[in-house]
Amino acid sequence: MCGLAGFVGTGDEDILRAMTAALVHRGPDGEGYYRDHHAPVFLGHRRLIVLDPAGGTQPMWDAEGTVAVVFNGLIYNHRALRAELEQLGHHFTSDHADTEVLVHGWKAWGHDLFVRLDGMFALAIYDRNKSTVTLARDRFGEKPLYYATRPDVFVFGSELTALLQHPSLSDASPSKIALQKFFAHGFFPAPHTPYEGVSKLLPGHCLTIDAKTLSIQVKQYWRFSLGNSEHPAGTEDDWASELNGLVGDAVTSRLEADVPLGLFLSGGVDSSAVLSCAADVQTPSSLNTFSIGFRETSFDETPWAEEMALRVGSTHHVEICDLDAAQAELPELLSRLDEPQGDPSILPTHLLCRFARKHVTVALSGDGGDELFAGYDPFRVLKRAALYDQVVPQPMHDAIRYVAGWLPRSDANMSFDFILNRGLRGLKHPQSQWNPRWLGALSPEDIGDLFNEPVAAEDLYSEAIAAWDACESPHLVDKSLDFYTRFYLPDGILTKTDRASMAVGLEVRSPFLANGVAEFAQRLPWQVKLKGRMTKWLLKRALKDRLPANILNRKKKGFGIPLSRWLRSMEPPQNSVPHADPAWLKGRWKDHQSGKRDDRAALWCWMALSHGLRPSS
Repeated sequence: MCGLAGFVGTGDEDILRAMTAALVHRGPDGEGYYRDHHAPVFLGHRRLIVLDPAGGTQPMWDAEGTVAVVFNGLIYNHRALRAELEQLGHHFTSDHADTEVLVHGWKAWGHDLFVRLDGMFALAIYDRNKSTVTLARDRFGEKPLYYATRPDVFVFGSELTALLQHPSLSDASPSKIALQKFFAHGFFPAPHTPYEGVSKLLPGHCLTIDAKTLSIQVKQYWRFSLGNSEHPAGTEDDWASELNGLVGDAVTSRLEADVPLGLFLSGGVDSSAVLSCAADVQTPSSLNTFSIGFRETSFDETPWAEEMALRVGSTHHVEICDLDAAQAELPELLSRLDEPQGDPSILPTHLLCRFARKHVTVALSGDGGDELFAGYDPFRVLKRAALYDQVVPQPMHDAIRYVAGWLPRSDANMSFDFILNRGLRGLKHPQSQWNPRWLGALSPEDIGDLFNEPVAAEDLYSEAIAAWDACESPHLVDKSLDFYTRFYLPDGILTKTDRASMAVGLEVRSPFLANGVAEFAQRLPWQVKLKGRMTKWLLKRALKDRLPANILNRKKKGFGIPLSRWLRSMEPPQNSVPHADPAWLKGRWKDHQSGKRDDRAALWCWMALSHGLRPSS
């Protein structure tokens, strides 16, 4: 795991070093720089050593000095690709560095390399013969990659903080539409970032810059897609057996490391499955598992994690945190995230990563299981929501929401009143807007009031609607799966995991996002993902001999904090939101503290922006 930075065009090596130094937390073990004196190409790299300590230095070149790579991530099928390339006549100099596969793979296959990769990656490949730099990002966006174009330079890097070190971006100002979308979703949907003229490369995409003209071409090399593939052969039992094998293979491939490795364990289905599969190929007692616990019972999952660790026999580590004490860490954490995060679970995720990093450099997680196999609570209510939408007359929707708004407020994690009010918020609108309205911090109407201008829902939710419309299946479940997997997962869940882990120099791997697992999930009918009201039905069937029944059947809890209660005792942020009405925000803060409304999500977004945005010049 590492960080990369660079530019093509105006600048010097001092700028490159400043950009790269901003990524030291992503790569504390080494650094590398390259400047081409014949073309305006600059490459920088920070390294976190995970594989081949002696042979993985970057930028990495081929023997002829024509192709260079800087790379963040890990290629899990690097050994198979190396063998294939050696058969084609390529000669490797490193022992087992996955980066060298990228160098030779580019020479052999060009852009076709990317679809062959099973891994998480953000990379830049400089081809001196073609005078091009090609950026690429993995299929689901596990690793971040930003870029900006200016008349005389193209700048890129793993984090916004690195890009903003380049003088050409000294005047980068906050983007109004991006900030509005942040309040609509709780994250910045790609290609948007907080700043005008700075973009995220979308997952499954590559971008090529001509070093002579600075012209760019963007290409999609892969996308998750439901509804356009034949179902796998065999019975449901056959599918469950195949899925069990695919998850096992994915876990096995992600256990390779030359540094200490462990596993996150929440006691939920996904992380428990990863542990069970890991115990098939490694001595259980050699597996270090990590859980974070809380004294507040509605937020604590350690009993289930400890049960699973005991069942498997892993060496289990638990840290019990006082969430109220952790509250004091919020300002520093929010200021270190590079891109503001609207998900409050960034705090417990960061605490878990920091705890694990005391023992290991790599950790496996269960990210991706909920999105691929319908694990979220909204999937359970889709049929009822559709029935409600058909039966309840439109004029009654607002009246029902008004009555629900008078329910007693609860500070518990995922309380009934919070879930009900969120659910009702979306149901009077088109189905393509249900999921983003359920998940978002503010409604389009509230966002219009906050920014003192009319805001069209179609503009706020344009990326989410595009994901919904692009799904070739007509079914609500498939369309929701497409929304969560192609939209919410990369910009919400994976961005949160990346920032929480890389802030402490921890590499996190997600077996459920392996090519084999994801491609198999694409082919499955939605009826075996959500059966009745049972979420992740086929995955649970595949795991029935691995996991105890109380873990397979327990209600999803989520990773929460007592944010609603905290906010009632906190002072509002000193900084307002650019382009927004400060009086509106302060009024909402006051209403929340008085108990008049529950605005925890929107107020957290304000806090995240207050601490995370670069001050306007």
